[in-house]
Amino acid sequence: MKYGTESFEVHLPAEQIAAEVEANHVDLPQRTVAEHIRYALDHPIDSAPLRELVKPGETVCIIISDVTRRWQSPETYIPILVEELEQAGIRDEDMLILSATGTHRTQTKEEHIGLVTQAVYDRIRVEDHVCTDQDNLVHVGDTSRGTPVWLDKRAMACDHIVLTGGVVFHFMAGAGGILPGISGRETIMKNHNLALNPGIGNGSNPEVRSANMTEANPVHADMMEACAMAHPTFLLNVVVDDDQKIISAFAGNWRTAHQAACDLVDAMYGVTIHERTPMVIASAGGYPKDLNFYQTIKTLCNALAAVEDGGTIILVTRSEEGFGSEDCRRLIADYPTILEREKALRADFSIGAFIGYLFAENAETHRMIAVTGIPQEEFGTAKVHVVSTLDEALELARKLNGGRDLRTTLLPHGANTLPKLV
Repeated sequence: MKYGTESFEVHLPAEQIAAEVEANHVDLPQRTVAEHIRYALDHPIDSAPLRELVKPGETVCIIISDVTRRWQSPETYIPILVEELEQAGIRDEDMLILSATGTHRTQTKEEHIGLVTQAVYDRIRVEDHVCTDQDNLVHVGDTSRGTPVWLDKRAMACDHIVLTGGVVFHFMAGAGGILPGISGRETIMKNHNLALNPGIGNGSNPEVRSANMTEANPVHADMMEACAMAHPTFLLNVVVDDDQKIISAFAGNWRTAHQAACDLVDAMYGVTIHERTPMVIASAGGYPKDLNFYQTIKTLCNALAAVEDGGTIILVTRSEEGFGSEDCRRLIADYPTILEREKALRADFSIGAFIGYLFAENAETHRMIAVTGIPQEEFGTAKVHVVSTLDEALELARKLNGGRDLRTTLLPHGANTLPKLV
């Protein structure tokens, strides 16, 4: 089990280990990154090629992710996408590249160049979405769940919107894009609050989870409604491997091409298990995936899919940079009860606060042990047991469970692999 740049051996009797969850092997065509992108553009799903959908004189907004999603390597596919538009007769001055920052900070010139390349930056306007800039927002309607959809006016003024990005499992939404990417803060907050059940004291909605891209997940369904209001013309999605290398790309209709990318992610990282076990040991996968506790939420959510109700979860996460989010730390450490945490979260929802709440909430319903460098006292009243080594964690787990070893599922790449019970 990787821990930062180190690792721990799992000292358990072999007969107690029910499964070791590893990613599935999927045969894919061997192409360069550029070849993957060009193939996707030449073979769009449920759509004509992009070059046939746009006409000279029309304006095009390309939506890209921000620097927090650099693993998508947009600098490899944006120049090819721009070239595709140029061949269709779209002029440089008729293109806008808009970074979908959601609620994140604006970016520097150097960061913009890193996202799109110097050559593209020198020719095409690159701007950041600012969710609090009301003058640059336009109301396009309300979703069936009552979310007012405010979108970036600059994107909506263009004749065409082209969505781009990378696809991975997401612990809340399955996937994002238009929302939260280029939405107003009010839209983002209303949508994200759907992760909580109605009514104070009712906690989080269990349907809001990784890989649940159905109507049952209100956050995802709400996002899809909002996206439809923007009427995207085209989409380009990439899928990466554990080394963050692009291994496939999908283009075309914004719904079905995106779903095809999701299907590949599911085939790779949705791993069959045959039982939920009393204990799960899950490592985020070492550095940089366990750089902070905030990032460990992916590992917790995947561990929850394999552990029995009320079972024991051991999270192996070095977290050398601490919690990684002040909102996450605050929701874990600064409130005396889970109800007080929930009230604070509903009053001022943020992703960081929701992540902190999920850790504290699941520590109430499970025996949660963290192998981490964060001191115990920094967890406040949250019921998270902190130890320094995996052996200490196993000893504590025995103590908490009447002195016996428990049947265990191992998740050595817990941030990526999602156990699926059959």
